[in-house]
Amino acid sequence: MANALQLSGFSGSQISLIRNTVAKDCNDQEFNLFFEAAKAYGLDPFRKQISALVFNKDKADKRQMAIIVSRDGYRVIAQRCKNYRPASEPAAIEYDKELVSPANPKGIVKATVKLWQQDNTGQWFPVIGEAYWDEFAPMKDAADDYDWVDTGETWADTGKPKKKKVPRGDSFKAVDGNWARMPVVMITKCAESQALRAGWPDQFGGVYAEEELHRAEADLTAADIVAQEAENSRIARIGGHGVLFSFDPSGVLENVPVGQAADRCVEFVGRSTQEEVYRWSVQNRAALAQFWAAAPGDALEVKKLLERKLEGFRQESAA
Repeated sequence: MANALQLSGFSGSQISLIRNTVAKDCNDQEFNLFFEAAKAYGLDPFRKQISALVFNKDKADKRQMAIIVSRDGYRVIAQRCKNYRPASEPAAIEYDKELVSPANPKGIVKATVKLWQQDNTGQWFPVIGEAYWDEFAPMKDAADDYDWVDTGETWADTGKPKKKKVPRGDSFKAVDGNWARMPVVMITKCAESQALRAGWPDQFGGVYAEEELHRAEADLTAADIVAQEAENSRIARIGGHGVLFSFDPSGVLENVPVGQAADRCVEFVGRSTQEEVYRWSVQNRAALAQFWAAAPGDALEVKKLLERKLEGFRQESAA
């Protein structure tokens, strides 16, 4: 234990403080994963450079932890890359006035951020990151008022009836919080994260800005409980929960039940090139580690498949 504490750079009391503050919602397994990530990335939880976000902490069948890196944390990692240069001009924002609505207060189509990377010859070339409003903004159902109605089901642990929120009158989509108050800042942060992940996948794979996860969080809480009850019950019986994977090159996250993760990974690997699989494995490093902890048997099969798929690619890269 002394060696582990020494290597971490934190004292025992500091680690205890992190557990009770920055990572207070984590269980033991989630905290271990978060703390190892903080060490690996060299980020300081006390400076809010890295944190843990637990989705659905009161629902065992949907619970998951995501590792969040703040904009300051992203830039700390980037500054360590000898071939990185920050944006030299403001983000380009594309607007469409016809899109102005409660779901898009300024009618933003997308934000584009241009960073710079140096190649082996010393030349600098742009690395572009794009974030589309419809892909990242956490739109939620809104209405003037709601009613709570029984679903006909009961909660297994308490026996109390399950209810769902039904809008009274016409409903519509809307954003709130910072996405409503400062939409340009929020979508620009997402675009910058996309650029960093595209240009430096080894450094930024598996970690996400909090703004990128707002959409995933909204999608999870807005899930139709009644329609998903059968699948959720099956997952609960095998002790599963969700893992935030990305099967999209843009980095958009998807909550994948543990019981479905192996099939989704196998399907992706089977239809993708070696380079695509390599980048995906780096991008989803934290998700794969979480999958391993939750379902080691299924994860082992995925690991073997990845090794077979990437064997020739790694040999060529080494040469």
